[in-house]
Amino acid sequence: MEPIILASSSPRRQEILKLLNIPFQVIIPNTDETITQGFSPEEASELIARQKISEIIHSKPMGQEIPWILSADTIILFNGKLYGKPQSHEEAFNFLKEFQGKSHEVLTSIVLYNGKTKETVSKTCRTKVTFTKMSDEEIQRYLDTGEWHGASGGYRIQSLASCFIEKIEGSQSCVTGLPIRELYDMLKEQGYSILE
Repeated sequence: MEPIILASSSPRRQEILKLLNIPFQVIIPNTDETITQGFSPEEASELIARQKISEIIHSKPMGQEIPWILSADTIILFNGKLYGKPQSHEEAFNFLKEFQGKSHEVLTSIVLYNGKTKETVSKTCRTKVTFTKMSDEEIQRYLDTGEWHGASGGYRIQSLASCFIEKIEGSQSCVTGLPIRELYDMLKEQGYSILE
């Protein structure tokens, strides 16, 4: 298999690619991940993922071949509002305080650049996550672990936050940040087989 450039600093996305035995190289784009208002949730997450791809392509010397680039972006939709990565401990607390005892949607857009065709394709996955009720003290103790840093919505479902997840309707890998089925379908459609 050809190596893929992963345009992400996420250890979880790296773990998923390792799980699938996909060779990859990490290049971290310097993308502003501020959620742009005026876009649908799908458009907002896809736009950020596409910007990451564009930054990688434009950072390479002219004429250098780039076989594959994969990027992803995860956002949360709750009560009509989009949530990205909290910028402070206080904002992370407010996010979790709003989510506790309720359901929200997690959207992860994945974008794949095929260097052979010079085309970029995308898919978006949606999953509903329901948190149990949490006391302020529980939220504070969770945030004190530091897991909220760099995590959409201020939590990581694959770690201690799983203690507070009552129900998931959809793909857990979507919430983790790289939906596996959508990734497999996208790679297969582009002629990149991971089952050889």
